[in-house]
Amino acid sequence: MNFSADDLNAVLDAHLPRGTAGIVAAVSGGADSAGLLVTLCATGASCRGLPVRAVHVDHGLQPAAASFREACASLCKRLNVPLTVVEAPVASAPGTSIEAAARDARYAALASQLLPGECLLTAHHSEDQSETLLLQALRGAGLKGMSAMPICRPLGAGWHLRPLLDVSRGDLRSGAAGGSAAVEDPMNADMRFDRSYLRHQVWPLIEQRWPGAAGALARTARHLAEAQLQLDRTAASPMAALRDGDALSLQALRALDQADRMNTVRFWLREAGAELPSTARLTEALRQMFDARTDHLPAIEWGTHALRRYRRRMYLTPAKLPRLEGLRRWEPSLGSTVDLKDLGRLRWDLNWGGIDAERLSGELLVRRRSGGETLKPAPRAKTQSVQHLCQSQGVLPWARDVLPLVFAGGALIAVADLWADARWCVPATRRGLCVVWDRAPIIV
Repeated sequence: MNFSADDLNAVLDAHLPRGTAGIVAAVSGGADSAGLLVTLCATGASCRGLPVRAVHVDHGLQPAAASFREACASLCKRLNVPLTVVEAPVASAPGTSIEAAARDARYAALASQLLPGECLLTAHHSEDQSETLLLQALRGAGLKGMSAMPICRPLGAGWHLRPLLDVSRGDLRSGAAGGSAAVEDPMNADMRFDRSYLRHQVWPLIEQRWPGAAGALARTARHLAEAQLQLDRTAASPMAALRDGDALSLQALRALDQADRMNTVRFWLREAGAELPSTARLTEALRQMFDARTDHLPAIEWGTHALRRYRRRMYLTPAKLPRLEGLRRWEPSLGSTVDLKDLGRLRWDLNWGGIDAERLSGELLVRRRSGGETLKPAPRAKTQSVQHLCQSQGVLPWARDVLPLVFAGGALIAVADLWADARWCVPATRRGLCVVWDRAPIIV
C-alpha cells in the first residue's frame, strides 16, 4: 500500500503539537527523507497552512558528502522548499561508537536550527523502529530503551515528530516519493556497524520467517512506551515528598520498596536529562547512598554523570567536577564585572552595610580557596575559616572549589555573594559595594 499525502495529513492531525509555527523536514539525500519531503509538499494547503523548510546536516565523514548535499539541493529546488545546510563535524572519543557520536552531533545541529514553535520531521519508518527495538534488546536495555523511538518529543525550541513509524520502507518509497533522485549512503552497507549488520544480514531472515515483522515489532515498541508512561506516572506521584531542593531525600527514598525506588530514581534522572546508568550501577549507587558511613561522601560515576551523597540527600552532578581556575583581576567600581567562564560572572551592586569602596584602591584579585583563609562574617561574629563557614552553611563539599574568593591586597574581603568581611564594610545605615554572582552553579 502506497503512503499518500492523505495518510501523512492524518498523522499530522493526530500528533503535530499544538502551537506549531512551522515544519522543518530533515533531509539526508537518501530515499526515505526524500519520500517524506515529497509527501509533505503534496499535502499542499491542507497541511494547516504552515511554512515548510528543509535542513541537511553535513558531517563531512566521507567523500559522498558532496553528493548528499547536491541531492538535497536538487530536490528542494524542484519542490521550491528553502534549504539550510549545517556543517556538524563528529568528534568521537576512543572506544566510543562513531554511529552514536554522529547521531548526537546531528541532533544537536538540528536542535540548534529550530526556531521557537517549529517542528522537525524525520523519516524514521517501521523498519527503523524495529531495528532500534532489537538493538536495544541485544544491549540488555530496560523498558525505556525497548520503547525505541517516541513519535514526538521536545527538541531545542520546538519538537521532533516521527510521522512514519507505522509506515514500511517499501510503502514510503513507492508512494509520492516515486522517482525522487536519491544517494545511497555507503555507511549503510558497512557491516562494521551494528545497524547495517542487522539490516542486511539478520533482518531478511526475520522477514522471510515472519512476514510483517516490522509492523509487529513497531506495535511492541508502542506497547512498551505505554507501559513506560504508566511507570513514569507512578514515579511522579511521590516526587513532592522526595525532592529536597535539587536533591532527593534519602530518608524518604528508603521508605519505598526496591522496585519503586529504582523506578523513581530513573524518572528523576531522566527529568534531569541524564543518561541512565545500568541496573547494576544504579543498584550499587543506592547501596552506597544508604550504607556508607556518615562521614563518607560516596560518589558513583557513569558516563558524564555521578550520584553523590551529602547530609542525607542524593545529588546528581557531573562526573568531572568543575573548579575555578586561574587568577582574575577586578576593578572595585559599580558596574565592573569579572567573567568566570562556565561558572557565571561576578558584578558589583549597592546594598546597605556593603563593602566600603573608599578603602579599596587598585585592582582586586579573585581566585579559588587554597586553604586556611579566614573571614569575619558579621560585626559581632568571631573570625572563622572559610572551611568552617562552608560546613556551617551546608555548602556542598564538591562545590567549595568553585567559590570565587575576593582579595584586597592579601586580605580576604568576600566569598562570592555568601559572606563579606565585616571589617571592610560600612555601617548598616550606609550603602556599600556588594558582590552579585550571576548564573552561579548550585552550591547549597
